[in-house]
This record gives sequence, C-alpha cells and structure tokens, in this order.
Amino acid sequence: MDTFRAHTESNQLGSESSPYLLQHANNPVHWYPFGAAAFEAAQKLGRPVLLSVGYSTCHWCHVMAHESFEDEEIAEVLNTRYVAIKVDREERPDVDAVYMSAVQAMSGRGGWPMTVWLTPSGKPFFAGTYFPARDGDRGTSYGFLTLLKALADRYQSSPMECETAAEHVASVIQEHLLPSSGAMPSEDVIERAMDTYREHYDAQYGGLKPAPKFPTSLPIRLCLRRYATQGDSTALDMATATLMHMAKGGIHDHLAGGFHRYSTDARWLVPHFEKMLYDNALLVLCYLDGYQATHNDLFREVVDDTLAYVTREMTTPEGGFYSATDADSVGPTNEHGEGWYFTWTPQEIAEVLGETDGDIVSRYFGVTPEGNFEGRNVLHVNQSLESFAEALGKPPLQVAQLITLGKQKLQEARSQRPLPALDDKVLLSWNALMIQAFARASRVLDHAPSKYAALSAADFIITKMSRDSRLFRSYSRGETRHPGYLQDYACWIAALLDLFELTGDVAWLNRAMAYDRVLEELFEDKERGGYFLTSHAQERLIAREKPAYDGAEPSGNSTQALNLARLYSLSTDASYLKRLTRTLEAFGPRMEAAPTTLSEMLLALDVYRRGSKEVVIVTPGATQEAGSFMAEWREKFAPGTMLLVLSQSQVPELVSRIPWLAGKHAIHGKPTAYVCANGTCALPTQDAKQFAAQLDLRVSQS
Repeated sequence: MDTFRAHTESNQLGSESSPYLLQHANNPVHWYPFGAAAFEAAQKLGRPVLLSVGYSTCHWCHVMAHESFEDEEIAEVLNTRYVAIKVDREERPDVDAVYMSAVQAMSGRGGWPMTVWLTPSGKPFFAGTYFPARDGDRGTSYGFLTLLKALADRYQSSPMECETAAEHVASVIQEHLLPSSGAMPSEDVIERAMDTYREHYDAQYGGLKPAPKFPTSLPIRLCLRRYATQGDSTALDMATATLMHMAKGGIHDHLAGGFHRYSTDARWLVPHFEKMLYDNALLVLCYLDGYQATHNDLFREVVDDTLAYVTREMTTPEGGFYSATDADSVGPTNEHGEGWYFTWTPQEIAEVLGETDGDIVSRYFGVTPEGNFEGRNVLHVNQSLESFAEALGKPPLQVAQLITLGKQKLQEARSQRPLPALDDKVLLSWNALMIQAFARASRVLDHAPSKYAALSAADFIITKMSRDSRLFRSYSRGETRHPGYLQDYACWIAALLDLFELTGDVAWLNRAMAYDRVLEELFEDKERGGYFLTSHAQERLIAREKPAYDGAEPSGNSTQALNLARLYSLSTDASYLKRLTRTLEAFGPRMEAAPTTLSEMLLALDVYRRGSKEVVIVTPGATQEAGSFMAEWREKFAPGTMLLVLSQSQVPELVSRIPWLAGKHAIHGKPTAYVCANGTCALPTQDAKQFAAQLDLRVSQS
C-alpha cells in the first residue's frame, strides 16, 4: 500500500495540453486526469472519487480553485481520503454530460464548477456545483471541507449504502440521457414552440424572460425562418428587437467587437464577461439572417466587428480559432476581478480622449460617476446616434466620426491593460461553427477576406485535427487529444457543405459525404434512430448520451438532421431522407413534450415538412458573371435554400453527385438561373428580378 501511495501521490496534470488542466497542475491536490488509472487507484485504495469539472474561462471555477484547491488543509483531505479527478468539460463533453445529469438530478440545478462524489466504479452518490471552502463562507452552512470529511466518513462506514444510492442515480442518468423513440412529431409542434416563445418574450428588452439572458435563449434563426415561410411579423419583431437590444447592450463589446457569454440582467447590460468562440459564431449567423431579412445596417456592422475581433484576437498563427477568453482580469493594484478589463470610469475615458470628447463619448455609452457595475461602467448604447446628435446640437455625421475615433482610441488604451487569460486550445466543433460563420458572411456580404478565413481554418482542421478519416476533438500546444465526438463530426460536415456552396469545388462535397459515412458508422443508433454523443469505440462511461437539447450550442443530433436534409437536397439519394426520418422520429416524443428544447431540430423538421429549394446559377465563364443574380439573392431572405454558383465547366463533374444539375447550362452563353423545389424546376431565367421572385419561400413548393 505504501509503495502504491508513493507512486500516486503527485499531481498528474503537468503532461496535459488543456489550458484548464494546466491551471491546476501546481495545485497541492494530487489531481488525476479522467481515465482508468484514477478509478483503478480508487479501487485499490478503497477510497471514493472527487470529480471536479470546469473550464478555463469559468469565473466560479477560478474562485473555487483559489479558495479550495490551493488550500493546503483541503488538499490534505483530498490527497489522503479521496482520489481526485480534474476534467476540462470542453475537451470531454461526454464526461460533462453524464455527471451534469447527476448534479441536476440530485440538486435540482446545474453549472460549473461541477463537483461530484463518486464510488470507485464511477457512479455518483453526492453532487453539487460551487462550494465555499468552509462553514460560514459566503453565508453557507456547510463548506467544502466539512462536506469532504463527512462524505469520506460516510463512504468508509457505509460503502454499500453509497453504492446502492449511486446505482439508483446511475439508472436515472441512463434514462435521462437516452430519450425514448417514437413517431414523427405532429404538424403543429413548431407553432407550439413559437407560442411558448411569444408567451415568455420580453417585449421591452427582447429575448426571453427572466434574467439571466443568454443570446440563444430565443432561437433567432427559427423566428426568422417563420417570417420567411409564413409571413409571421411577430416572429420577425421578436428576432430583430432581440438582435437590436443585444447589439446596443453591454453584452456586446463596443470597442473590440464580439459578444460576452450572457447577460446577468434583463437589459443585456451587465454581462458575464467571458467570450466564447461558439457564441460569436452562432451570433454571426443570426445577425447575417437578420441583415438579409431587414437590411438593417447595424446588423451588418455587428457581423463586421465580430469577425474582425475573431480574426484579430482569436485566430491561431496556423489559421484555426482559439476557444475563449476569461471573464477575470487584473486591476491596477494587481487585484483579480471579473470584468475590470472591459469597464471604465469617466475619469479614465477623459484621460484618453480629453475632457470635451471624453464627456461626449461617456454620455453616448452611458458612463456615469456611480457606474453600473461595481463602481465602474459597462459601455452600452441606449439611444440612436441621430437623437444623441440632436440633443448635442451637432450634425450626426460629425458625432459619428467623433464616436468612431473615440472607440478606436479607447480600444488602443484598453489593449495596454493586462489581458484576460486566453484559452488557446482549438476545439473542432467550435472551429467548424466559425468556419460556417465566415463562409456565410463571405456570401451574404460579398467579403473576400471572410472566404480566406474560412478556407484557412478548414485547412487547419484537415492538416492538424484529422487522420485516416477520423477527427480529433482538441488541439493544443502541437498535440491532438481525444477522439472526435458527434458534434465534431456533425459541425464539420455542415462546414464542408457551406464551403462547397461557397466555392462550388466538388472536393468539399466529397469530404462532407465521406465524413457523413464515418458519422453513420461510428455514432448511429441502429435500433432506435438518432446518434450517440460518443462513438461505438470510445471509452464507455456509466451512461451513453444521445444529445437531445439545443442550448448554448446546437446538439449534434440537430446539426446532423440539418446535414441530412442538405445532403438529400443535393443528391436526391433516398438513404439520406430515410436517415433524416429516423432521426426526427427518434426525437419525436421529446419535440412533442418540450419543442423549445430542440429549436435547431425544428429547422430540420420544417425543411422535412415543407421541402426545400435548390438553386443553381450557371455562368459561361467565371462565376463572377453571376453578379446581378447574387445581388438579388443578397437582398432576398430565403433561409435554408441551397444555392450553387457554377461555371459551365464545373457542371459535368458535379452531375454524378447532384443529378438535378443535368441539363443545366448557360443558355445562349449568358448567366442562367434555375430555381427548383421538390423535384420540379421553374423555367430558367436570365432576368435577375424574375429570379428574385422565384426565391420567395412563401411561393407554394408542392
């Protein structure tokens, strides 16, 4: 026993690549990474396991680390009475999903840091989130140290009682993570979801009540799709008002661009200051849809500044994208605090801009002496520039120039502050989402640099994160870690399809189809339909999730359902439609019971019910000759429409993959557009205005 303990009593995170795990590599706690070695040690030592799950930009994870995991007394208890495991939830979404279900089942809530007490077999018998270190801290009755001692005593005195409780929790987890299959959801399920959104919509500030508010709480793209297909003006108003309030609120970084993770209040004013790559990718897609639907220039500006932020601050030298930046930063007296980097006082602004310009900029961004966040100010806009200029008695153009120059100077000054920590690992699914954002921005805004960014990031994934047709979840410090999960494959396929639409290069389509076959082989539930989070070959946990929730990120099943709809639309291969049908049926009961939990899958259901439109513009030479048609497409909001722009020479090589391209050519040597729906094509047109009319999704597709 002494020999075994001597071997194991050391922190084993130093060889990991995850920034979060490396943050804990020097803790006095003898952490293990998640794996067989940790559970074998627990079995041999007869100890319970303490599982701690978090991520590198999580504010309360930092708090608990400082209060508890850097504390020698607490570390002594963990090292002598437990086997302690630390997990980066972003690298191991499977571990996170399983044990978050336990936390929710046992405590009624969830969040990070996640803290779970396990038996040596990996089954939970007690769980929670953040715990203050000691009794009385932050008003708590029982601190982490007390719980550690009490639960270790309980396990040692009654191990079978703990095992029995853990078996029950494990069965609850298994039932929760594997939703029951059933029939195709009813015709009205999307409308019932919209009714729920209307009921909970915040008419004053946008989004859904109550606070805190997440950018994805109201599914913007679903609302805009309902407007495009049904003419639902209420859905349009909800979507655009929410986009407007977020753009003007403090959740939006008005200096550097991009968005923080969520708003702590109903007004979108005070954010939780971390910035996540996936949030910004998904919001770019929402603002692009909003821009096409309304032509509101603010929405385009938001897209521009968000992508500029990602290009400037979140892009690796090789072309991939970093994961996140921290909520915490270091203040002028070396104190650590959430949001200090992003906030201002009137005096600080005056020091940068001078008294006169500083006063104008402060007033525009709602900066006051008392502040709106811990004595400092989150910048936000609560009036139009025109009304602000009128109140100043100055021309709007002059005020706009002053504000723009002021923002530039403030950003330059802010960049001299100690930067929030960067989580520099590259996650495949998040990168694929951002590739989609850049690819779509390139098309909608006719922006060549966005095309370059999308292609560069795709090349990074191909060269660094894939091997022998298999994908890896994470890349950091020159190493790939962890086999890819469902969302990695599904988001990558979606990105490949976007790149095919962007370029017309068959290589991207071939890759998408090839990775779809791999996804089908590795993840499909052959018995009940749908797809598991983990592949059939990956490490087995106490439960295996079939993701069925569209939250901050769309679930892998929802993304794959949309992929199958697109692949069927392109290829007309009935096998894709069959798999889509099975997927929708697999989640039918969940959509019937709680349709808003699968808002992204409702997009796929809408395509399944209504059918899709396929559009090809064939040019006699370079695809730039389709300019007038593309100008009309950019003006016309037709979400979910498959659009290809091909030169005459590209068509023959694509016909074997896309049979409906047969016979499509540039008539009389002029650019020609073909708009098809459900196997029937309208008459080809060389008139851009007629083409625009054919794009209308409210035109019958039956």
